[in-house]
Amino acid sequence: MPKLISGAEIVFKALEDQNVEFIFGYPGGAVLPIYDELHNHKSIKHILARHEQGAGHAAEGYARSSGKPGVLLVTSGPGATNAVTALTDAYMDSVPLVCISGQVPTHLIGTDAFQECDTTGITRPCTKHNWLVKDVNDLSDIMHRAFEIATTGRPGPVLIDIPKDIQFNKGTYKFKKIKSSQKLNGSKSNKINPKDIDKFIEMMQNSSKPIFYTGGGVINSGPKASKLLRELVSLTGFPITSTLQGLGSYPGDDPQFLGMLGMHGTYEANNAMHDCDLMINIGARFDDRITGKIDEFSPKSKKIHIDIDPSSIGKNVDVDLAITSDVSDLLDKLIIRFKIKNKNFINSNKQKTSKWWSQIDKWREKKSLNFINSSKTIKPQYAVQRLYELTKEQDTFITTEVGQHQMWAAQHYKFNKPNRWMTSGGLGTMGYGLPAAIGVQIAHPKKLVVDIAGEASILMNMQEMSTAVQYRLPIKIFILNNEYMGMVRQWQELLHDKNYSESYTEALPDFVKLAEAYGAIGIRAKTPNELDEKIKEMINSDKPVIFDCVVDKQENCYPMIPSGKPHNQMLLGPEDEKDVSDEGKTLV
Repeated sequence: MPKLISGAEIVFKALEDQNVEFIFGYPGGAVLPIYDELHNHKSIKHILARHEQGAGHAAEGYARSSGKPGVLLVTSGPGATNAVTALTDAYMDSVPLVCISGQVPTHLIGTDAFQECDTTGITRPCTKHNWLVKDVNDLSDIMHRAFEIATTGRPGPVLIDIPKDIQFNKGTYKFKKIKSSQKLNGSKSNKINPKDIDKFIEMMQNSSKPIFYTGGGVINSGPKASKLLRELVSLTGFPITSTLQGLGSYPGDDPQFLGMLGMHGTYEANNAMHDCDLMINIGARFDDRITGKIDEFSPKSKKIHIDIDPSSIGKNVDVDLAITSDVSDLLDKLIIRFKIKNKNFINSNKQKTSKWWSQIDKWREKKSLNFINSSKTIKPQYAVQRLYELTKEQDTFITTEVGQHQMWAAQHYKFNKPNRWMTSGGLGTMGYGLPAAIGVQIAHPKKLVVDIAGEASILMNMQEMSTAVQYRLPIKIFILNNEYMGMVRQWQELLHDKNYSESYTEALPDFVKLAEAYGAIGIRAKTPNELDEKIKEMINSDKPVIFDCVVDKQENCYPMIPSGKPHNQMLLGPEDEKDVSDEGKTLV
């Protein structure tokens, strides 16, 4: 007869069999049996956050930088509802999370008991799947199924809601390993039609104005996918651009890379996307920050879309060739076939694409990321550039909050490796970067981890500095402090007649003193000539650092596609500002 063990022990045995090393959480009444069991499992370390949202974002940072699923442990009621933002963030950005939540005892469910809420009902729209465990003997299967669902296909969060009596009850534990061949799309390996591969190659051969449009799906597919992407781009000689989430999948300093595209993308990337005759979408989802005005989005191009999630294909934009596949699997087969059919493609195709590259070079001459620097005031773009120059020789991991600083980081910090850039894209969550940096530092204890932040965003989860200090995590918080909710102020300036309603942040704390109050290091820079020295001081510190970089208060983030406009109508600076239609204002 199999040994009977408690539900709490089943949870940990499942975590051990899934090779979980860290869990991020916050205790409460409904999960105390699980926390009681924690000390019996020394291979798993618990990281105590100061807020469940912080724990969730830390689990995200861990997952995105390591490629392993993040694990989150929260109590019932407010513990679970506090985690909803992180779950939604992970859902929109395809981050594998397993959230274990406590629930009131089974017999109290539906009685409005203390700290009861309908956790599975609340989280159903923001998880790939969720469970309310009703029988302890089902718990081990559910735990392992949760990891399978979170990490296969399009990755994402799952939630297991475990009533308190189930944690105490005794049942049997069983573990069946998932075959690696089943991990591509959740059930069975991708079957790619060879005819689709041949059509793909034919469309590339016939194109004179091609572009690769790459997204976070490349990074989610693993390091092999990024390597294969680099090989394909090299074989074809085609230009390549990337979404916010795809940065790092292709070297940011390579001449074929046009920079990021989208609302704050480069002039050359956006114009190339508009004018191309073949758009090859690899692991991106045609979201609204990329497409702009959808009925004028790349009107003359044929479109190829590769995505592991069939529901993402044709959702926003009609395509001419759709392939449902893991990116690395598709690229592997494509490159093998391409080499057979086109041994010397890059040379034979040069003449066909030469005019295209000439046009791209003309767009590049605009130098759309240029800005007017100052000898008196620190420009935020300059601050990011100096941070990049002083950290690029290290294997640096960057997280961000959300706002202007996020876009400046994406524009001016070059990423040459995948999994080095962690930011909230789909949900746009202020307060993401600090806890995410904690998760990244946990995954990479010897590496430099910097959160490029805004002073408004950082205050949303500032309490997590306490977590960083407790676990001796030397994260660096690099605040571009303009005393405004910068992106809100920019939109108010450009779209709302300069009505700066509630976007100026009064009564800001002294960030240097705040850092010291937490037991961290505080540094401040006010002028450009002291910036380098202070950044070096930050980098060389072996403690958590809050760097208060006082920047120009009025600087706007350019280039920018105005709301409701197509890609080829970009604002490159204040001189290009034009009135935006009422219809456009609704699209911000």
